[in-house]
Amino acid sequence: MTKFKDHFSGHAVEYAKFRPHYPDELFEYLALISPRHELAWDCATGNGQAAVGLARHFDSVIATDASAQQIASAELNDRISYRVAPAEASGIDSASVDLILVAQALHWFDIDRFFTEAKRVLKENGALAISSYNVLEIAPEIDAIIWEFYRETTGPFWPPERELVETDYKSIRFPFAELSPTRFEMRERWNLHQLAGYLRTWSATQKFIGARGFDPVDSVAEELWTVWKNPEEVREIKWPLHLRVGVLKRR
Repeated sequence: MTKFKDHFSGHAVEYAKFRPHYPDELFEYLALISPRHELAWDCATGNGQAAVGLARHFDSVIATDASAQQIASAELNDRISYRVAPAEASGIDSASVDLILVAQALHWFDIDRFFTEAKRVLKENGALAISSYNVLEIAPEIDAIIWEFYRETTGPFWPPERELVETDYKSIRFPFAELSPTRFEMRERWNLHQLAGYLRTWSATQKFIGARGFDPVDSVAEELWTVWKNPEEVREIKWPLHLRVGVLKRR
């Protein structure tokens, strides 16, 4: 069995606090393409934010994550059942799920084994949706600093799987009847402190700290301050959100 690649348990609380939220339009679209709305599975739920969005449209949601620390930090909801389980062996009943969502996590899985598990738990005509987003956008002078931090400072600490996110999972063979790719946009209004908190949730940032013994966000925050001017000023931040969706056809 492939070992669980745990990049987030050590900072689960910060992850829950400083991650961007998915737009309502995403969950409305997922509800639209799902033929039934009895049960959704949010796979690799992390802090549960996508599970909460699904719960507005499905009778019940099973939200799994291989990290017990992430599950412990998740947002409680009467419609959501949180479980510690790997993506490839969910423990969910066969042919019981109407929709599966994997939000910004597929690259951490044993992908072939996960697709086998997805086929097992989905109902006929059930849908699998995988979403991804890359580096944020604020303003050209700020974006340039963040891209340098992403490519140069933390670049050596990104695992090779990160390349799948950078290409929007386009290179992955999708063994389902695929629908047309769809794009959405995530938006937040953050000050500089909140942006720095988000940069610290990057798995590569945490690996940098572990390897070098200091926090690289402190330096990049100082550089950002020179163009941000007032660190308490709130700015709009955008992440283009890419979605691939496939439908299970057993016959």
